[in-house]
Amino acid sequence: MVGLGLLITGPAARVWPLSSEDGVDDALERARTGTLDTVSFVVSEAGNTGTVVLGTVVSCLVLLLIPRLPRLREAVFLAVAVSLQSLVFLVVTEAVDRTRPDVDRLDASPPTSSYTSGHTGAATALYAGLAVLVLHRAKGPWRRVVAALLLLLPLLVGLARAYRGMHHPTDVAGGLLNGGLSLLIVGRALLAGPHLPAPLPSGATRHPGTTRTTRGAPAGPGSGRTTVIHNPTVTDEAARDAVRGVLEQHGHHSVRFLETTADDPGEGPARDALREGAALVVVCGGDGTVRAVAEALAGTGTPLAVVPCGTGNLLARNLGLPLEPAKALSAALRGTPRRIDLGRVEGDGLPPAHFTVMSGAGLDAAMLEGTSDRAKATWGWPAYLVAGLRELRAPRTRLTLRLDGAPPLRRGARMVLVANAGTVQGGTALVPAARPDDGLLDLMILDPHGPAGWLTAVRSLLRRRPSPRTGGRTDTAPRPVEYFTFRRAEIHFEAPQPRELDGDPVAPGRRLTAEVVPGALTVLVPERGE
Repeated sequence: MVGLGLLITGPAARVWPLSSEDGVDDALERARTGTLDTVSFVVSEAGNTGTVVLGTVVSCLVLLLIPRLPRLREAVFLAVAVSLQSLVFLVVTEAVDRTRPDVDRLDASPPTSSYTSGHTGAATALYAGLAVLVLHRAKGPWRRVVAALLLLLPLLVGLARAYRGMHHPTDVAGGLLNGGLSLLIVGRALLAGPHLPAPLPSGATRHPGTTRTTRGAPAGPGSGRTTVIHNPTVTDEAARDAVRGVLEQHGHHSVRFLETTADDPGEGPARDALREGAALVVVCGGDGTVRAVAEALAGTGTPLAVVPCGTGNLLARNLGLPLEPAKALSAALRGTPRRIDLGRVEGDGLPPAHFTVMSGAGLDAAMLEGTSDRAKATWGWPAYLVAGLRELRAPRTRLTLRLDGAPPLRRGARMVLVANAGTVQGGTALVPAARPDDGLLDLMILDPHGPAGWLTAVRSLLRRRPSPRTGGRTDTAPRPVEYFTFRRAEIHFEAPQPRELDGDPVAPGRRLTAEVVPGALTVLVPERGE
């Protein structure tokens, strides 16, 4: 920035187009009107120091304090980018002494140099930074319109500063460059990689560890280290060789394999992979292994490829992956990064933990606890059905449910299921409305009474058209199967209940608190139609 300023004010000053800057300044002065003076004043104030500081503080507080967000990394990104451009501006304006345009200036001249435009640089860092966050963190068709308006603001601020006689055109360009480079540098440090996946053209593929977008081209050898975390009880040497072969075909040559153990089902190896700078983590195992690895990757932005090797493989089913390991990995590597939500639960005797698909208490947890490893190895997921039949006579329990701070609900239940995604074995949509990327969790309460109640419950489940209630609707009568949507739920059982996380039994208890963590995990998903 300093070198560019010295070039502009020195050897290049008499070279076109820099030699015509005075003419541009004069033309803008001649074009002034009362209306344009007022409009330019308002627009110029959008880049004023006070406005930018206040806007940055408010934006960071929103990112940190709104319960549905909170976005510490994004808040730091915005604050550091704005601060960095200010520091660069101060250094540059001291090093490059450039006088302001020789026209009638509409604002009081500050003591700083004309190069660069501080208003433009600050506006670029703040508003373009917000545009980046809107494009890559928000959902919905409106985000592109909002981002376009935010990106337009720095350009308007720069034009207003030139119109008001405060800066030459190259000063404005320098401000845009300062703010843009500050965003780029801080973004690369804090938000780099597939943690901020850009929309891809149809048929294009973005591979982990590279910023190049191609059509069907594999990632190059320099795409970064890939770590494969595998459960040795379900992945033998032949399976590992098959995984290595698929990775090689897709350009991932630097591959390290880490085993899980009974004491560490995957979280420890995943943290080791992160410390060593893995650009991609591949997990080979069942739902328990996937959950443990996701626990470590939550919030890091490091992409995860799921290779289903277990009994349930619920996350793989809900992501649309094939259930054959090699085909699943190949489809994931040809796919794109997608940020999905995680659920977070805790309770008495249950420390805070994330889940990817489902967590529950009651019948489903008892069914999982009653299914032996031998039965799962022999029969696969149908072994759960046999165990479930044995648990149908388990007593009901009473519970108190509070959703998103609404008045409490009191219900009887045989099973309570908190779902981030709704499809289970056999392709059954047990919680049809649950989506892993909607920023919400879904709750199913199962409480049939007698044969007629069970028939009604089965009919409701097979209909696959739930009528979810929000946390605010607490005045409706209970039904054999009820669905609710929420961001935070507090459940208190009358008696201790068996509990489970993504198919793994955990300590029984009387309390379960669940909340959604939006966009916490980046996974590779197949392209549509695969």
